[in-house]
Amino acid sequence: MSDNTIFDDVFRTMMEKMTFLVVPLINDVFHTSYPADVEIVQLRNEYQRVDGEIITDSRLLIGNKIYHIECQSTDDTTMAVRMIEYDFATAVEFARKQGRRYRMEFPRSCVLYLRSGSNTPDFLEVDVVFPDGECHLYRVPTIKVDNYTKDKIFEKSLLMLLPFYIMRYEKRGHEMSEDPQLFQELLNEYEVIRSKLEVEITEAGRSELFSDLIGLITRISDYIFRNEEKVRKGIGEVMGGHVLELESEKRARLLAEAKEQAEALGLERGMAQGMAQGMAQGMAQGEERLSVLINRLILDGRGDEIQKVVTDKEMREAMYREYQL
Repeated sequence: MSDNTIFDDVFRTMMEKMTFLVVPLINDVFHTSYPADVEIVQLRNEYQRVDGEIITDSRLLIGNKIYHIECQSTDDTTMAVRMIEYDFATAVEFARKQGRRYRMEFPRSCVLYLRSGSNTPDFLEVDVVFPDGECHLYRVPTIKVDNYTKDKIFEKSLLMLLPFYIMRYEKRGHEMSEDPQLFQELLNEYEVIRSKLEVEITEAGRSELFSDLIGLITRISDYIFRNEEKVRKGIGEVMGGHVLELESEKRARLLAEAKEQAEALGLERGMAQGMAQGMAQGMAQGEERLSVLINRLILDGRGDEIQKVVTDKEMREAMYREYQL
């Protein structure tokens, strides 16, 4: 699989299926302040050049502004000309007629460089000379993933950069395989990333995003270290093999188990009473009582005792007495 294929696939997956991840990036690059849930419209991402070649880019409409983001895995020196070609096509497509005059507005564009070096510019620039001799500067900013530490990524909620974060270490894969200390430092760093990602997603209320991003992070890592099995497996275990439940998922699971246990307890009580009314009453009381106990334990920071409370009748009764339930 070529570089372009794997990186483009991951980038497009986020742009098309997790579009909300691009909002913090747009805010950071273009100094906007869109809320996380702003409405985003994905525009057609292909157009055909005169020579027949199909050009693919990523264009988004927020409000009345068009944003164009390109992802580059190498420092292509022709990128400035390619960008103005893409943007001119967009400006023509959305040109507005005002009487006999047209108004063409270029999109707000940037290039995301997954790899960069000392020669990678902060801006791509083209001097455009019009027939009347006037020269106008076409200028778009570049985003270099290498410039973002993990702390900066989480500080600015730039989670869409996380899958590409590992690329800063791609030239040190063999060195890490041979040096246990360097290898452990890498694993420790990714343990921190996994932990911070869990917290960030829990607070955002998007539990489904956790496994999706972990999958994309692992996919890029597997590709980068495809020839370094030790490193590849190590990161895979940290990010995938040891994936923990989110707190929200854990609570939902425990409450579901509690409900099931409460129904069983209520059924026993109801059967002992020998009345249908008693069964219904007992089930409701048992479920409510256990649910209240679990919530009290969570609030008191005793979540590690919940599993035993659900399965151990003696401990459950002791907890009922302790909390006077």
